Amino acid sequence: MKSSQRQSDLAALSPDQLSDELLNLKKEQFNLRFQGATGQLENVARVREVRRDIARVRTLQRQKTLQATSA
Repeated sequence: MKSSQRQSDLAALSPDQLSDELLNLKKEQFNLRFQGATGQLENVARVREVRRDIARVRTLQRQKTLQATSA
């Protein structure tokens, strides 16, 4: 349920907003990796969530690109 809600929220974004979201997720992923390396990471499940969110954003970017080229 949670991922489908996240998916619909992301699908409503424009390509520029998706790029910004991807940048934010990449920064968060870096920070989480850094925290993990220094032993300060409290929520280890967040690493997986961020990785999957990055994949969702990239998938939507690709779909929107293909829609724009076919239309």
